[in-house]
Amino acid sequence: MLRAAIAFFILAIVAFVLGAGGIAGMSMEIGRLLLIVFLVLAVISFFINMMGRRGHR
Repeated sequence: MLRAAIAFFILAIVAFVLGAGGIAGMSMEIGRLLLIVFLVLAVISFFINMMGRRGHR
């Protein structure tokens, strides 16, 4: 998921440089959405992992 977000950001930068503002904006929004979803899932996974290890010392 993180790779997809990075790919959309790169696509947005290339589209912006080439003058396609609409495509750049759309790609940037998709990349930002994927990055937010990735971060939320990473934080949830971190907390679930910490809760599971609490009794295993």
